[in-house]
Amino acid sequence: MLIPCIDLQSGQAVQLVHGRRRELAVSDVNAQLHKFRRYKWLHIVDLDAAMNKNHNNALVASLCKRARRKYKMNVRVGGGIRSIARAKQLIKLGATQIVIGSAAFAKGKLNLSFLRAFAGAIPRQKIVIALDTYKGKIATHGWRKYISLHPQEVMSALEPFCCAFLCTDVDREGTLENGRRRRHGALQESPALIANGPRVENCRDEYRERSPRNSRITI
Repeated sequence: MLIPCIDLQSGQAVQLVHGRRRELAVSDVNAQLHKFRRYKWLHIVDLDAAMNKNHNNALVASLCKRARRKYKMNVRVGGGIRSIARAKQLIKLGATQIVIGSAAFAKGKLNLSFLRAFAGAIPRQKIVIALDTYKGKIATHGWRKYISLHPQEVMSALEPFCCAFLCTDVDREGTLENGRRRRHGALQESPALIANGPRVENCRDEYRERSPRNSRITI
């Protein structure tokens, strides 16, 4: 399954290469959403919130409501979700699932106390945990910080707290190059959402050949 993604920064839909250099910016975000109207799922990321640089809350709310009510899409929202209150707010706006990343870790380790509280307040089927990697290690805080852990080392411990994992290869993010399946070997046995997947023009063939079982590709 292909899942289109709208990354938000400073009120625009953007494409960042390696999460840093801006390659593309679109001011008419609703027009971008309209292009994706035939897909079953939409992924929204507030990059400013992820990086602790302001937020796009009003735009996230507008996109979430519009995608759900006008186009009947399922919506997954991520970026800067570090509290139960924020997660509940997004679900109330219509988010089908929310993505937590940085908040799942503290001092280079799993933040189990937060995860237990979070899973106790939010249904498991609505929680996706981001395990983004840079040079094979987990990246957090808008990919500005790194943890000396590999996704394979933490997946089994995280599975009780989520319904799926979202994995972005930051080394290739925004380049439209094929993702690296070998970096996420544990995905073979776990429901996974692979971001920055294969090139759009030949995605169907690459999906069949490269995607782990139970996975989806977010572009």
